[in-house]
Amino acid sequence: MAGVSIVFHPEAVLEARAAREWYRERSEAAADGFVAELDAAIAQILASPDRWPLYIPPTRRFLFRRYPYFVVYQATENAVQILAVAHGHRRPGYWRARS
Repeated sequence: MAGVSIVFHPEAVLEARAAREWYRERSEAAADGFVAELDAAIAQILASPDRWPLYIPPTRRFLFRRYPYFVVYQATENAVQILAVAHGHRRPGYWRARS
């Protein structure tokens, strides 16, 4: 989608940073892998935001392959809003008030 911007909810940024730091305390390679997977997820979401299934409408969810995380986002004509970078075992829907 050309011309689509990406907007991160401030809490999603904090979640991504916290996850990166958690992995970094254990392994620099694991932290780098997490960031690479997050970057790839965002690129794929921007390229085709409607590709991933509805999660809790109107949001969609992109599951990571190597880490127990997923990105919750919603798309409009002009933007993709990242609402959460959530751990798979965290309480579902905790981020709903962010939209």
